[in-house]
Amino acid sequence: MSGEGLAFEHRPSDSPFVERVWRSRSRATTTMISVARAHWDFVFWEGPDGVHAGIQGPESRASRAPVPPDSEFVGIRLALGARVRGLSMPSLVDGFLELPVEGRWFRLGADRVRLPEFAAAEEFVAHLVRKEALVVTDVADASVPERTRQRRYLATIGLPQRTVQQIERANVAAIRLRDGDGLPSAVAHESGYFDQPHLARSLRRFIGPSATELAGGAERHEPLSLLYKTGPRDDRYRPGHD
Repeated sequence: MSGEGLAFEHRPSDSPFVERVWRSRSRATTTMISVARAHWDFVFWEGPDGVHAGIQGPESRASRAPVPPDSEFVGIRLALGARVRGLSMPSLVDGFLELPVEGRWFRLGADRVRLPEFAAAEEFVAHLVRKEALVVTDVADASVPERTRQRRYLATIGLPQRTVQQIERANVAAIRLRDGDGLPSAVAHESGYFDQPHLARSLRRFIGPSATELAGGAERHEPLSLLYKTGPRDDRYRPGHD
């Protein structure tokens, strides 16, 4: 994906702990529209003021976010259920946690970890799993009562499952509109929305741009954060959830 002043390159991953690996370069832009997402990211960037590292938590709604200009970024989006040991995921929702950097290393709790490269993201994550700094919870465990599973889901993901499904549905609809895959009325119907106003409210809440702006291209709105087609393993929206 690319927008004026902000360009993304991204790839899927064969690691069960990684949802997506991305990198980006900012030019003159200073803001973007950050779309809602259930996953959290490790984010590393280097700009005129040095090297930075942090954790970008899940985002419950679309928002305008600052973009450090003239910087290069590497991001690792973690699979649903992965979390940093000792961190509360609900407290990270709509937030950013900066991590201390020492040269080409950063601190994650008591561990000193080397900054990862785009091509070696999986090795970086595997190292954290071996160190037990990164743990994974099965949020789809059907062996526990439904109320217990929902509490575990919220504690692990940071967002209720219903909100995650709404975000995924809006993501799919936005990509279809952006790619010209159907008129808004057809996208609304085929995505399980009641009508176009229902779709419009969802896009405004979770994506930012309207259906018309998405169909019009990047020149019609601020650059968007990473928005991509999900794969078969993702928790896709299923009709019947709103």
